[in-house]
Amino acid sequence: MIISDGSKNNNNVSMPDLEISQAFMRYKNKTIFENLSLSLPGGKWTCLLGTSGVGKSTLLRMIAGVLTEDDLNKKSDEYCVGKISTSDGIPLKGRVAYMAQSDLLLPWCSALDNILLGCKLRGQKTPENIKKAKELLGMVGLEDSANLRPSSMSGGMRQRVALARTLMECKPVVLMDEPFSALDAITRYKLRNLAAKLLKNYTVLLVTHDPMEALSLGDNIKIMLGSPAKVVDFKDVPTTPIPRSSDDAEVMALYGNVLKMMETTV
Repeated sequence: MIISDGSKNNNNVSMPDLEISQAFMRYKNKTIFENLSLSLPGGKWTCLLGTSGVGKSTLLRMIAGVLTEDDLNKKSDEYCVGKISTSDGIPLKGRVAYMAQSDLLLPWCSALDNILLGCKLRGQKTPENIKKAKELLGMVGLEDSANLRPSSMSGGMRQRVALARTLMECKPVVLMDEPFSALDAITRYKLRNLAAKLLKNYTVLLVTHDPMEALSLGDNIKIMLGSPAKVVDFKDVPTTPIPRSSDDAEVMALYGNVLKMMETTV
């Protein structure tokens, strides 16, 4: 098990290191991955690269607790399990926030109410939490959009609300499943830089198929490849602080190396 450095985020919440081991997935009689291991250092961004269909999103959902051994569905022949250890010895359940490619906003709720959804479900929609949600709207540049519904927002605005909702949960572990991939290039660039700023010192796992995004955001970069898939380290991570610019000389120099490694099979 990894030894945690005891780092904390801006909300003074301790950031655990995670160790995923013995992960196994079968889909339609095909083994997607088996005995797979993945280490996530506390308080850092880890980017998991891989081509479509290699099993990245499934692994993410397993870590989030969406897929467990009890979820075996014999009709669909899909099965995914694994072991998760934390450096502080506290179970991961209830300590994870999940941000998907789709914003998953409730269409009948305002931006503010979407951010407060978790609080409402827990019976914690207090004046203090409402104030915090409004502050988060300001942090993502939507202080004047609190009453807008999703149908009145652009895709970038909706993902900003989703990011604010993720921050509202104040969970030490944040799992992100290609949350910027459906956005235009400029909005994607701005939003991923904002996420890097607001999620500094959280334990973040970002799944992406974009090498430039991984090189821009990753304190650590890992590549999922092969059949059955394995996770391997990309060791030449840029030394400059995140978020890194796409025209950073070190980022540009390493881009081709990442692509070549992604093409490799194991």
